[in-house]
Amino acid sequence: MSIQVTRRSFLKATAASAASLVIGFNSKGLIAAGREQAVLNPFVRIDSSGVVTVIVKHFEMGQGTTTGLTTLIADEMDADWASVKIEFAPSDNEKYKNLFFGSQGTGGSTAIANSYMQYRKAGATARDLLVRAAAKTWGVDEESIIIENGVMRSGSHSAGFGGFIEIATRLEPVAEPMLKSAEDFKLIGKLKLPRKDSHAKTNGTATFAMDVQLPGMVYAVILRSPKFAGTVKSFDDAEAKKVVGFISAQTLPNNAGVAVYAKNTWAALQSRKAIKAEWDFSKAETRSTDEMIQQHRELIKNPQFQAAKGITTDSLQPLLAAAGKTIEAEFTFPFLAHAPMEPLVCVIEPTEKGVRLHDGCQFPALAHGALAQVLGLKPEQVEINTVYAGGSFGRRATPVADYQVEAAMVFALLGQKTPVKMLWSREDDIQGGFYRPMSVHSAKIAVDDNGAILAWDHRTASKSIIKGGPFEKALMHDGVDHTMVEGVPDTLYNIPQLAVGLSYFESPVTVLWWRSVGHTHTAYAMESLLDMLAFEKAQDPIELRLSMLDKSEIKQRRMAGVIESARDLSAWQRGQKRGFACHYSFSTYVAVVADVSMDGNKAHVDKLFIAVDCGVAVNPDVIRAQMEGGAGFALGAIVRNEITFKDGEVEQSNFPNYAPLRIQEMPEIEVSIIQSDEAPTGVGEPAVPPTGPAVANAIFALTGKRITELPFSKSGINFV
Repeated sequence: MSIQVTRRSFLKATAASAASLVIGFNSKGLIAAGREQAVLNPFVRIDSSGVVTVIVKHFEMGQGTTTGLTTLIADEMDADWASVKIEFAPSDNEKYKNLFFGSQGTGGSTAIANSYMQYRKAGATARDLLVRAAAKTWGVDEESIIIENGVMRSGSHSAGFGGFIEIATRLEPVAEPMLKSAEDFKLIGKLKLPRKDSHAKTNGTATFAMDVQLPGMVYAVILRSPKFAGTVKSFDDAEAKKVVGFISAQTLPNNAGVAVYAKNTWAALQSRKAIKAEWDFSKAETRSTDEMIQQHRELIKNPQFQAAKGITTDSLQPLLAAAGKTIEAEFTFPFLAHAPMEPLVCVIEPTEKGVRLHDGCQFPALAHGALAQVLGLKPEQVEINTVYAGGSFGRRATPVADYQVEAAMVFALLGQKTPVKMLWSREDDIQGGFYRPMSVHSAKIAVDDNGAILAWDHRTASKSIIKGGPFEKALMHDGVDHTMVEGVPDTLYNIPQLAVGLSYFESPVTVLWWRSVGHTHTAYAMESLLDMLAFEKAQDPIELRLSMLDKSEIKQRRMAGVIESARDLSAWQRGQKRGFACHYSFSTYVAVVADVSMDGNKAHVDKLFIAVDCGVAVNPDVIRAQMEGGAGFALGAIVRNEITFKDGEVEQSNFPNYAPLRIQEMPEIEVSIIQSDEAPTGVGEPAVPPTGPAVANAIFALTGKRITELPFSKSGINFV
């Protein structure tokens, strides 16, 4: 099944059937129903043949939104799961905005969390309208009608949805439809529910941006500066002209690179190799990794900002100086690439009114506005056809819409009349894309004779993801970019006298949120420090954490719940040579027990036990997959991944020297999902933060070696 729908074809397809019932929300956020023209943002459409189509407002990059959102509507309607179809919503910032962001986009593990009630209400409204229409048609009481797998029944009457569409479109929807009780769920919470995208991805019919082919399309790649912020001085394409399929080469309007056009992918890449360019590095990054790390360390000495309210790093110095015992550690974390399996690709084509972008588009709101600005168009002249994305991990959600802007520039250089497929190779992205920022943490903890915490001075330095960008005004407060320290000043543990100092590293190297953002390094530092504290006190690591949580407070109670669940799932016993860590991120609680075996300096993660509390478990199988995938993603990063620089140039290029986790390195994983009536929260990212420190703590338990510099290979630990 291919999901490739433009706004025009979406409206045309709906209008083609005069008897289609659509349900969504109007401009005031109130439930609305009728024919397409009467509804501002339809979430579900039922046609005269009875086919139910769910309009998915969040894109699919493998995390399961097409399945999750469809589950909500299908369950409330009691629709036939096997026959329900899906379409990605057209680009419309107002009609399909993410309620948490205020604009259309997918990220921050928010898809199910922000859309849970919207989609349930849309499904419940559809059911109510169809039941009322059937009652009128059959002359029966509404209460007598039952629905099973898309078939409506009352006494001797039986029919599918399609026969009642015409009447249903003329009925007024109720303001607040009756939602199912949890005990009546048939699909929500079902352990095994086939994913809606699996079949198409298996048989090859699913459309990714890489698959889009248009008549007359040309291919474009960009020759970029080998150093960040370098600009083009001149270039020579004489050798490129000898490549069969080469079309032309032009300097980008911003001088950031040379656009190379060709008749196919191979010709574009080969032509680019043949071009010789001279670069201006006067404003470029020219430092090497060791120098960058040292500058982070210097910044930590005098924090520029304080992230914890009421307590500063300076105010703690007397307590730290007077303490009989202190626990101190420094942690260094490298730049990391996102490296999704499908490199960045998009296609832009002219339309009668403007342009159409074909893209696995994570933030249509950003891409929509950026294209309009670059091409001198009105926003309504830009269409975005969202297709599947082969992973992202945050890479496709740049605030500056980097690769879409590049596509617009190369399209404009050809006169905005020729369809262009804009390609990034994996080398392009690993050597010149956006990274998880390098960061350095330094902590000093004062403890009394019994090991109780007296004061905790925590400092970090990193390049800010938010500072200087379009979200600075909305997301930075009192000078603090919270994405750099999240998980420390707002830790759920009861830590007295906690100060969090923050300093900004400046560099033209582009950085971005990376799967679980700041939690990727803050959780590692915090959970390693707590393990150090437990060792100092000769206390069981799990018992220590439970002692620092107050179960009378709901968040701390839920954190304690996953800790206890992981303890029980793994049959944890005091004194075992195992690792433990837990973390709260994206409103989700995750605890991990790691079993690791060592043979000299060779390590293998044998098994992970993961407990997760994410509220209502809409799709347990998807949740397990995200816990497993998140853990594997984290392991690949901590084991050996790093982006390093030599004189400002990235030393890694592709999977041979930025290797993902191999299948033989993947541990067995057992997942426990806490049963909960709380609102659903995100699962795409929260397994990443605690996995690394759980494994590191296991290695310490086995060897006495505390790993504070990542990746593990820096400490001589090799994974097999």
